[in-house]
Amino acid sequence: MTSSAQQPDPWRHAELHCLTNFTFLRGASHPEELVQRAIELNYQALAITDECSVAGIVRAWQALQDAKADSANVDLKLIYGTELHWHDHCLVLLAPDKPAYAELCQLITHCRQQAEKGSYQLDPDNLFNLQHCLLLWRPGNHQFSTLAKSINQRFYNPDEQHNRLWLLAERLLDEHDPDRYQHVLELAQQHQWPVTCGNDVHLHIPQRQPLQDCLTAIRYNQTVSEASAQLYSNHERHLRSALKLKHLYPAELLSRSQAIAARCHFDLDEIAYHYPTDLVPEGEDPAVFLRQLVETGQRKRFPDGIPDKVQATIEKELALIRLKEYEHYFLTLYDIVRFARAQDILCQGRGSAANSVVCYCLGITEVNPTEVDLLFERFISEERHEPPDIDVDFESQRREEVIQYIYQRYGRERAALAATVTTYRPKSAVRDVGKALGLNLMQLEHVIANFGWRYRNKRWLDDLIDPRLGHSHQLQAFRDRVEEILGFPRHLSQHVGGFVITEGLLADLVPIENAA
Repeated sequence: MTSSAQQPDPWRHAELHCLTNFTFLRGASHPEELVQRAIELNYQALAITDECSVAGIVRAWQALQDAKADSANVDLKLIYGTELHWHDHCLVLLAPDKPAYAELCQLITHCRQQAEKGSYQLDPDNLFNLQHCLLLWRPGNHQFSTLAKSINQRFYNPDEQHNRLWLLAERLLDEHDPDRYQHVLELAQQHQWPVTCGNDVHLHIPQRQPLQDCLTAIRYNQTVSEASAQLYSNHERHLRSALKLKHLYPAELLSRSQAIAARCHFDLDEIAYHYPTDLVPEGEDPAVFLRQLVETGQRKRFPDGIPDKVQATIEKELALIRLKEYEHYFLTLYDIVRFARAQDILCQGRGSAANSVVCYCLGITEVNPTEVDLLFERFISEERHEPPDIDVDFESQRREEVIQYIYQRYGRERAALAATVTTYRPKSAVRDVGKALGLNLMQLEHVIANFGWRYRNKRWLDDLIDPRLGHSHQLQAFRDRVEEILGFPRHLSQHVGGFVITEGLLADLVPIENAA
């Protein structure tokens, strides 16, 4: 029998405060890199808490699923949350369950909609509507007493099982670290609040700090030298080893982070999307209603009678649509196209939807199935567990009319334009990193202007070590930072016409922010 002294240490860290590169120009690691590093360090849990955003959580979730598929030994727990700043206070909110996740998305939506695109504004009063979220608070000094009183009333409970408030102590080992840490401990003692620990993670490994410096300079539109006051003084905001964590924090704080993580059991696979059901009359079967519309459409499309082969195809399509429960999807598109045609707005479905006779009969597409060979399985099949891709183009000059109809029909609480992620590509990476490192701007633009076929491989990166751009000691760093930043998200953009329309409140599933 093995003695207790020889047992392996059961403690595993739960990191509760971590930014990805979806906290644009702050986080310096991809969600996938952070998940992989947490697995390597044998973490119990990792909370993804991007600033006023949940944009990084899907990639983190997928990275974890891939890791679990590769190894049965992976048991990292992902926790979903967000970081919010109010003056000098930092508030980290975690979602322990599905209602808390909905609260989180609603709060982010409210903060984003109170400000211009790309920024947010937190009203502390909105925190006090949160009934499910857990709050980790790294306190500042601005209006502390007022904020403390309100937070204490809403979040603190002396019963540990029902408490939702912890002060957040973060040992960052800079010049202010001792005073900041002591301040948190004193506040905890004064107010009888529990304390937990975090590491304000921006990097999966400390070697990413030079890139984080570049990102900070880009954010402030300065060179790294000019932005020195805004840069972190060290590389401590990374995922730390168990040995280092035990050296920095008392066991009580580390254990409390584990206990908080244990209370968080929400996972993204609990979220379910539901199509809007508005078009189906109350009490009527959606499959029956869709069939009626198809039959009405086929009489218009085939006034002389429908060929037996086409009729058989319709029956096959309708049966599969019913099996996959896609009726409301087709009905929603039918409604939008019907509006456009009624307003003489040119529109036409394209892509694989042209293989559907149902789409043709509903007026979504214009491909006559009697004149072409259709392959419906390209459009929808029983084996694929995803809805068919129906793209409808509307004339650009009148697209806004269609957008406004969708908002009017479904409401802004249930409909929103999809966001797209603008990422760093070679030209933008070279330009932004070069400026941040203070390279010769005229020569930089000359290099960018001569980019071409070299995009197809990474040999062009070696060409960046060009004496015309700057001093030799800068050029290797320039090349390395450009390579690291490629593919990083830069900002969110607005899709030209891609909509998300839901049956319930969209902000229960994902945050909504103002368009450009």
